[in-house]
Amino acid sequence: MSTQLAARLVVGDPAAEAHAGAALAAGAVVGAAFGNCYAIVTRPDPGTVRTVNELKGRPVDQVGSLTTTPMRIPRAFDWSALPAGLSAPEVLGLLDELLGIGPFGFRGPAAPDVPDHLTRLDAGVRTTQVIAPGYPCPSNGFLAAALAATGGDWLHVTSANRSRHRTGSADSPAHWRAAGLRADFGDDPRFLLLEHPDEAAALARHPDHAPMSTTILAFHTLAAPGPDGRRRLLLERHGSLPVEAVRAAVEPYGFDLAYGPRAGHRLGQRAYLDRPG
Repeated sequence: MSTQLAARLVVGDPAAEAHAGAALAAGAVVGAAFGNCYAIVTRPDPGTVRTVNELKGRPVDQVGSLTTTPMRIPRAFDWSALPAGLSAPEVLGLLDELLGIGPFGFRGPAAPDVPDHLTRLDAGVRTTQVIAPGYPCPSNGFLAAALAATGGDWLHVTSANRSRHRTGSADSPAHWRAAGLRADFGDDPRFLLLEHPDEAAALARHPDHAPMSTTILAFHTLAAPGPDGRRRLLLERHGSLPVEAVRAAVEPYGFDLAYGPRAGHRLGQRAYLDRPG
């Protein structure tokens, strides 16, 4: 590996991705380019998830989220546990629709082999939350390299930030610049940064998405039908993809949206001193 590569690792470079994947398998905390933003990606074992929670300043036993390559995403869910009135082809169609345009998150019934520390009981259903960078994102190459190095199907993913529990701020938005992520975590020897080769280009590839943590749609439960009688999917979090775009994606399948307790307000976008967000 060249000195230049060692100094700056970028997604889309197979050698850099293999290096970052091997480091992750050895226990590194990887700040990785993710759609138009950044995310922290690690091994999914309980000890590493607790380490990342501690590093970020979160409660150490906080449940983690999954990420994986596009072909493995459906395997994270138990399709036999969908609520009445919702079919697997409908949900898989929505997965393809929303991930085809960029980063997005889904909560659904967890497959039996998803470990308990990456699941949460919600509405009486054992669920897992899958956060993906979107099908067009070059970071899928890194995810594939990391899975090849770990020998598993899942990786742990969390937002690229210090927790508000650590910062004391009311909100602590995710980083969409490598420099900010490096400032927060670069002094930790466990941290490795895998950057966008061009952050402006990453933003331009996602004109419908704000640079922040993903919007999350839940399909382990259905909300009560709206006044027009349509089935309603639960918007769990309003993040990078605006509500209007999510509604436009679900409407052809005969759905409308209902809003979960955390979806009433959109997530904040991190502002940097030289460029207010």
